[in-house]
Amino acid sequence: MKILLLGEYSNVHATLKAGLSALGHDVTLMSNGDFWKDYPRDIDVARKPGHLGGIMLLTKLCSLLPKMRGYDVVQLINPLFFELRAERLFWFYRYLRRHNGKLILCAFGMDYYWVSRCTYDKPLRYSDFNFGDTVRTDATALKEQADWLGTAKERLNKLIAHDCDAIVTGLYEYHVCYQPLFPEKTVFIPFPVRLPSNNVTDRADQSKTVLFIGISKSRSAYKGTDIMLQAAKAVESKYPDKVQINIAEGVPFAKYTKLMEGSDAILDQLYAYTPSMNPLEAMAKGIICIGGGEPENYEIINETELRPIINVGPTYESVFSELEHLVLHPECIPELKRQSVEYVRRHHDYIKVARQYVELYTA
Repeated sequence: MKILLLGEYSNVHATLKAGLSALGHDVTLMSNGDFWKDYPRDIDVARKPGHLGGIMLLTKLCSLLPKMRGYDVVQLINPLFFELRAERLFWFYRYLRRHNGKLILCAFGMDYYWVSRCTYDKPLRYSDFNFGDTVRTDATALKEQADWLGTAKERLNKLIAHDCDAIVTGLYEYHVCYQPLFPEKTVFIPFPVRLPSNNVTDRADQSKTVLFIGISKSRSAYKGTDIMLQAAKAVESKYPDKVQINIAEGVPFAKYTKLMEGSDAILDQLYAYTPSMNPLEAMAKGIICIGGGEPENYEIINETELRPIINVGPTYESVFSELEHLVLHPECIPELKRQSVEYVRRHHDYIKVARQYVELYTA
């Protein structure tokens, strides 16, 4: 098959391309590299800053139109598949629809249905937009609600969701937002991850538990990494001889993975039910995920044996308690590391995941 992957989130499309290519398919990846993360792509469509940057990108995309036609499958990482205002993307979507075969929409992150369902219907006990029945009012949540509710972004997302051939959800959280509304076309497929040939499950430093956390300044409070870091520092302060914290802040993916090496555990998003791409890639290296490991995560992938993720509730107290327990019981670490690698091998191996996509494309 000839496949066009448009856009990037946290290395999902780049990894999927590798899997599909290994299976013999002709795959083109067009993206902006996911901003500063700078993931690999075949055709770069990154936008330069400012109004002029928008004009330059629009001009470039128009020149690339011949490279956006004649595919068996076009897959959009998000309704905002280019760095343009939503109003401009209606035309590009219709062009893609008219000149290609199947059109697949990915539900992998921020979009109208995620914002709306978590704000109003609240299918999750907690999320980026609610704690129980209480709607979050922090600045980032309010900004995303203003961006997606009652706007051109909402209209664009609705158009694509109703018109496309299939919707792929990559996490349990996104699945429960889309599947009840589009039961005939919503398919859950786990994120693809490449297992390194030399995943290390032995501990680099037996005397200390090494914790790793990635910080994005603009989204720290929104994702709860500020609370997780605060709890980690409190545990480090209480047990200075037993804990070491390594922090990566706003660095490209290649440097991020380098900084991650040698860690025992990675602290991920506080308000997640499931591990996303960064912790999954850490788990593939034998690094324990501290974050989203709710029962629903294991149920959706039919995992009944492995429990490698240290699940935390959306509170400082929960993170502190779980971290303290891990630090005081380092004998648990080797088995959790082993299970982490096996978990990724069973459910996220990029070739296995690519085959699931091929099944969807050819259905």
